[in-house]
Amino acid sequence: MNTPVMPTFIETNLDDIAEFNGKVAVFMSPTGHIGLGARRVNKLMKRSLTRLAESKQFADMPNATCHVMSVPAGMVATDVMVVKMPKRVTVDDARLAGANLGKVAAGSNILILAGAGKRASEIAFGCALRQYSFHDHKTTDAPMLGTLTVMVNQADEVAQDYTSKAAITEGVFFTRDLVNEPANILTTTEFANRLEALKETGLKVKVLEEKDLEKLGMHALLGVGLGSRTPTKVVIMEWNGGGDEQPFALVGKGVVFDTGGISIKPAGGMEEMTMDMGGAGVVAGVMKTLALRKANANVVGLVGLVENMPDGAAQRPGDVVKSMKGDTIEVINTDAEGRLVLADVLWYAQETYKPTGVINLATLTGAIIIGLGHENAGVFSNNEELARKFIKAATNEREGAWRMPLGKAYDKLIDSRVADMKNTGGRPAGSITAAQFLKRFIKEDMPWIHLDIAGVALLQSETVLAPKGATGWGVRALDRLIADNYEPE
Repeated sequence: MNTPVMPTFIETNLDDIAEFNGKVAVFMSPTGHIGLGARRVNKLMKRSLTRLAESKQFADMPNATCHVMSVPAGMVATDVMVVKMPKRVTVDDARLAGANLGKVAAGSNILILAGAGKRASEIAFGCALRQYSFHDHKTTDAPMLGTLTVMVNQADEVAQDYTSKAAITEGVFFTRDLVNEPANILTTTEFANRLEALKETGLKVKVLEEKDLEKLGMHALLGVGLGSRTPTKVVIMEWNGGGDEQPFALVGKGVVFDTGGISIKPAGGMEEMTMDMGGAGVVAGVMKTLALRKANANVVGLVGLVENMPDGAAQRPGDVVKSMKGDTIEVINTDAEGRLVLADVLWYAQETYKPTGVINLATLTGAIIIGLGHENAGVFSNNEELARKFIKAATNEREGAWRMPLGKAYDKLIDSRVADMKNTGGRPAGSITAAQFLKRFIKEDMPWIHLDIAGVALLQSETVLAPKGATGWGVRALDRLIADNYEPE
């Protein structure tokens, strides 16, 4: 498991700059304006920053990017990293600048000279998020985790502001670790064990085993795991920080590996199906975040953990299963298994916890990638207010989310000849019919969002705040949703 670097915030002390052993970051405006700390660096380096400010190279640099000056004269530091920063710094500017510093200086001791910078905690946040590295199964030496020191005016206030960001970073790293983990390591049992370990954060955690699921009538979920040797489980995490009100519910699809079952997937790219538990990973990361920052809200996270494998005992196309709700489902394609997992867990969540609203997350369809690429998750909702609040939270956190349609015309595509419904309506509008299927397991008047995160959970290219691999998408947005709408001011 990977631990984020925890920044140390110290008061500005110009005399300490020359003796810092590591990489020093300074900020310079497009016009060459620099703060007090950078002025000391400029003096030590015999006006090297002034000469850089006058160069075409600096003029051509985009905002929030950095130029590295190696072996600076008059300093113990190995490098000075000069970040071009606009006069009015936005949250986006600050996080991007921090991310660029984290990428360039990963593994080194870093001193950021933030001075009077109002966005110092955001810079540190971006730097910490970008320094994530999944190295757990390499036999070469793991990357060193350096220190991150931020020299800033009113250091205590900035440190206090960073407290919630530290919790978010822990949650994002937890999600990334889970999604990056190979399926022979992250079995359903190991996944459940890691979630049970979250009890130390203050979460209440309960595991429902197969015998419990049988008693509850969760045959849609259990059917998915019939071909696997690893047991199907449901894990419930409760955070009760908000008094007596009913909780908000988060539900995640946790298919630890998806071969497609009898409707087996093509071999090319199947190795990426270790990420098919991405929805459950995000729910786990959010719950860890809420517990660590002691959120003043009641939230319950439920994840269905299962493996979808071909076997003599596996579910077949044409089988009919009965859900916990009591509705029957004709299984047209065993590779449309995620909605079967969610159907039972969604119903259990509503029956047991009577939540004020429900959001489910799943790497559910390839169709959403065709529609939205890797920039946005698909947002399907029966409630305008909840959808608006979530999209606002996602937009504020720069986690791409795009509203998608629902409607009765699509609903007809999943009507079955032999059962109450079938689990797929075919290729046309594939992500929408999947959402329509889930909607049948949402009670009337229950505010609900389905997030299809198949395109954003794991990427083959780096993003602003993450290297290649698992992104942790959704942890920041969902934490923001809870903080802005379900916690008292």
